[in-house]
Amino acid sequence: MRYFLLACMLTAALACSAQNKSMRDAYEEFRQQKKQEYADFRARANSRYAEFLRESWRKFQAMPVTPVPKDDDVPPVVMPDEDRDKPIDDRELTVKEVVPKVVPKVVPQPQPVSPIEETPQPVDNSVAFSYCGTPMKVRLDARAMNALPSCSGADVSTAWSELSARGATENAISDCLKLRDELSLNDWAYLNMLDSLAQKVYGKGNEATMLTAYIFCQSGYKMRLGNDNGKLVMLIGTRHLVYGRPYYVLDGYNFFPFDNVSDDLVLCDTAFPEEKPMSLLMTRQPRFACNATPEREFVSADMPQMKVKVSVNRNLIDFYNTYPTSMLGDNFMTRWAMYADMPLDERVKQQLYPVLRDNIKGLPKIDAANVLINFVQKALVYGNDNDMWGEDRAFFAEETLFYDFCDCEDHAILFTRLVRDLLGLKTALVYYPGHLASAVCFDADVPGDYINIDGKRFVIADPTFIGADVGRSMPDVDNATASVIVLD
Repeated sequence: MRYFLLACMLTAALACSAQNKSMRDAYEEFRQQKKQEYADFRARANSRYAEFLRESWRKFQAMPVTPVPKDDDVPPVVMPDEDRDKPIDDRELTVKEVVPKVVPKVVPQPQPVSPIEETPQPVDNSVAFSYCGTPMKVRLDARAMNALPSCSGADVSTAWSELSARGATENAISDCLKLRDELSLNDWAYLNMLDSLAQKVYGKGNEATMLTAYIFCQSGYKMRLGNDNGKLVMLIGTRHLVYGRPYYVLDGYNFFPFDNVSDDLVLCDTAFPEEKPMSLLMTRQPRFACNATPEREFVSADMPQMKVKVSVNRNLIDFYNTYPTSMLGDNFMTRWAMYADMPLDERVKQQLYPVLRDNIKGLPKIDAANVLINFVQKALVYGNDNDMWGEDRAFFAEETLFYDFCDCEDHAILFTRLVRDLLGLKTALVYYPGHLASAVCFDADVPGDYINIDGKRFVIADPTFIGADVGRSMPDVDNATASVIVLD
C-alpha cells in the first residue's frame, strides 16, 4: 500500500512538474513577445521622431524673462530689553491670503515609454566621469553617434537615428536611470548628470547637447531641440516658471533653454510619446559623495551651553548653486516652500540635532520653540541677498549653515525645518512685502499674534525679530499685505 501511494504521489508530481514547465514556457514566450512589442514600439517612436526632426522646424518667439523678485529689504529688528518681559497679547491677524499648497509631497519621476532592455557588450566601452564630486560610470560607446556637422534638420535627424539604433545606447540609458535611483537624484540633478556625461564624451558642443537631449528624452522627459544660429540647444518642459530665463510656451508647458540662447529660436516642436514634464521639486537628499567642509561653530549669546559645530557636504552645496529659482504655476509662495520642504542632510542632522534636543528635552513645546528661535536669531549672522548675490536668493537649510551671511527668508526656512523635525509641529511661511517670517501650529493654546488657517491657530514666530519670543510680530509690518503658505 505504501509503495502504491508513493507511486501515485510520484505520478502526480511528474504531471505537476510537466504542467509547471508548460506554464513557465508559456509565460516566457509571453514575456519575450511583450519585450519585442515594447522594443518595436520604441523603435517606431524614435523612427517617427527622427522624421519630424528632418522637416518640422519653425521659428518661435521667447516669452519675456521673469526677473527674480527683488523686494525692498526689511532689516532685522532688535526687541528692546524692557519689552521682553511684557505679557504677550492674544491677537488674531487678518492677512491678505492663505495660498493653497500646490507642491505635492511625492512626485513620481518620468519613466521611459517602454522598458529599456540592456544589450550584450563584447568589450568594456564604459565612460567614467564625475558629477558633483561623485564618481560615476556608464556603458557607452562614443562611436554610437558620428560628428554632427551642422544643426540642419537632416543632420540632427541622422544623429537621432544613430543614437536610437539597436544596441547603440540602451546600456547607457539603463545605467543612467539606475544612477538616478541609486543616488536619489531629482530631475534637475539627473539632467545635469547627463550633461556631465555628455561633456566627458564629446566636450562642449552640438554632439554633447544631442546626447544629453536623447538620453533625457528616452528617460521619459519633455524636451525640445532648437537651432540658435548654428548652435544646437535643448529646451526642458516643466510646469515651473523659472526666474531669470527666457522660455517658450509649447502645448501648455514652459520650455526653458538649458543654456543661454538668443530670444528667437528655430525649434522642432514635436512631442515624444508619453513624455512628462521635469520637476524642480526635491523630496529627498541627493546621495553625493561626501566632501566635508571645515566645521563652523554656532552659538547664541543667550545660551552658551547650546554650542554646535557643523560641517556640510561641499558637493551638495555645489549642486544647490546650480538650482534654478522658480515657482509652480503663478503661485509665487511656492518658490520658498520648495526650499523649506527639502529635508535636512542626515549628516548635518547627526551633528546639529543631538545638541538641540538636549537643550529642549522635557520643555513644553512653546518653551522649546523659543529656545530654537533664539538659536536661529542669534547664532546666525544676517546679510542682505542683494548685497551678497545681486538678487534675491533663498537658501536650502544646509546653505544657511554654510554661508557666512543669511537673510530673513533663510532664517525662516531653517527655523521651520527645526520645528517640524524636533517638535513635530506644523509650520507656515508668512510673507510681508520685503520680509519673510514664519508661524507655528501648536498642539496646545499658546498666546500671541496668530493666523487662523482652517480653524487652526498658527502663532507668529519671526526669526529676524531679534530677542522676540514666539507670538510677537515684528513692529511696523502690515498684516493686511501678508501671504501665508502652510508647509509639509
